[in-house]
Amino acid sequence: MAATNVRGLVAALNATGCFKYKSPDAVVDFLVVGGGVVGLAVAQRLSERFPTKSTYLVERHSRAGEETSSRNSEVVHAGLYYPPQSLKTQLCLRGRHLMYERCDKYNIPYRKTGKLVVAHEHQRAYVENLFAKARQLSWPKHSPPRGAEDQVLPVSLISGAQARELEPDLSPDITAALWSPETGIVDSHSFMESLEKDISESEGGELVFSTRVVRVDPYKSKETSRLSSEEGWVVQTVTENADQGDSLLARTLINASGLSANLIPNSLLPEASRIPMFFGRGSYAAYSGPGISQVSRLIYPCPETGPNKHAFQSLGTHLTLDLQGKVRFGPDLEWISSPSQAVADALEYDFNEENADFWRKHLTPSDSRLEEMHRAVTEYLPGVSFEGFRPDYVGIRPKLVLSGFQDFTIRKDYADGSRRGLMVSLMGIESPGLTSSLAIAEHVVDDVIELEHIHISQ
Repeated sequence: MAATNVRGLVAALNATGCFKYKSPDAVVDFLVVGGGVVGLAVAQRLSERFPTKSTYLVERHSRAGEETSSRNSEVVHAGLYYPPQSLKTQLCLRGRHLMYERCDKYNIPYRKTGKLVVAHEHQRAYVENLFAKARQLSWPKHSPPRGAEDQVLPVSLISGAQARELEPDLSPDITAALWSPETGIVDSHSFMESLEKDISESEGGELVFSTRVVRVDPYKSKETSRLSSEEGWVVQTVTENADQGDSLLARTLINASGLSANLIPNSLLPEASRIPMFFGRGSYAAYSGPGISQVSRLIYPCPETGPNKHAFQSLGTHLTLDLQGKVRFGPDLEWISSPSQAVADALEYDFNEENADFWRKHLTPSDSRLEEMHRAVTEYLPGVSFEGFRPDYVGIRPKLVLSGFQDFTIRKDYADGSRRGLMVSLMGIESPGLTSSLAIAEHVVDDVIELEHIHISQ
């Protein structure tokens, strides 16, 4: 679907009013909503940083990482593509270091495969600009001390002939490439399991699955309650198919609910100010056949740089490897939208919380994208055959915009409307979200939550 025809979903939590306000009967210091890789990383960091405080993570699925976190390329990105001072760049650079460090410490399977970003002659300027930008990057916040000669993002600009020495199957039309030796692949499921284990074994951490958040309200501190002196957010949850839910007072609330991350803030905003969520469908194809016999590195084409450029929305249909050496192509980018209806019905649909998961209907892989994917891949690997492609899986990316660059969004709201009762909403956390996850957690806990607590105590 063309981006111009895509509508954003502006639904809000409990928009129908089905769940009435319920006074809390328990209190938790930190409540994390969403058990994807980012929510797990934040909860792990909180339980480690504040061991005597309670940290709960609630996840609506029966296990962690069931949405975007388990449907991606499992690539550890180097930090090449985005504006130097953006959160995407800074947290990717820091997150890559933290990721490899954790993998080494906990024996999480990974491999530094390296990556080639390959260019045709008309794309040469693109990789040259990436190279120049990489050489100018400084070490991100929280990095350990480094020598002046240490580069945060080591890269090399090489010729097409040099690229073919590394990957002989590359097209003879490739005239330049950027070599990134720090790019790699990781077993994301083992990574998430390690975070779960840390949370479960911590003094104050707890994981709660099959439990969905159904309503969020600022706590009314004047209400008659044994918690009357508290400040924070009243969070109502329902476990599985229970008729009645529980109500918790979260002193600090972290919304890391990924594809549904706009629902909570939208429930607090007037309709005219609601945050739309767009959904980018990415298809992956498994491949076995000719044209890749000697491939041992990740290969990325240059993103489109012409009139229809989408360089910040998709990095192109690239070649990745898994830890068993199997080849996969993808993801491509296909915008999906709620079903086309009359304008009045469409507006009602987009505001209805019950439709927030419409994207689930788009998770089934099909061969409808294979021809276009094959055509894109043959631009840089001309020997691959269409017959070797087969549908593998589909992932959905949470998008806050349809075009141009959109950084990770870290939104702060306060229960009292001022500076007390913090809620942090993490929105638009798509690629490089997996790579950045530990750095996102570090930033949220150390640079946002802890600083807010210091401010309040002064």
